[in-house]
Formats: sequence, C-alpha cells, structure tokens
Amino acid sequence: MKVPEVVRELGIHEATYYLWKEEHGRERVDQMRRLKGLGQESVRLRKAVYDLALDKMILQEAAKGSF
Repeated sequence: MKVPEVVRELGIHEATYYLWKEEHGRERVDQMRRLKGLGQESVRLRKAVYDLALDKMILQEAAKGSF
C-alpha cells in the first residue's frame, strides 16, 4: 500500500505521518547502528569468556598433576 492509502485507513493526516517520520525516522538508523555495535561487543566478550574458561580448565588439570 502507498502512504496516502495507509494514512487514510488509519484516519490521520498525511502531513502528520511525514512529521512523525521526520522526527522519529532517524532513530531507527541510530538504533540499528547501536544494535550492530552491541552484537560485535557480545561476540568479543563471548570469546574472552571462552578463552578464560579454557585457561581455567588447563590450570585445574595442571594443578592435579595429570598433564
């Protein structure tokens, strides 16, 4: 559907839609950038936790004397 059809169905004025889009449309782009950054940070932290867990297991085995 096109914008004029949608706003007519919703019962709002087309200008209201464009004002809302101008005000809030940029937020989505910023939010997507933030989410992408958080995803990359999450991957980095998971790798760090994995490395630390592996180090811990190696040290526990070494402490037992069975290596």
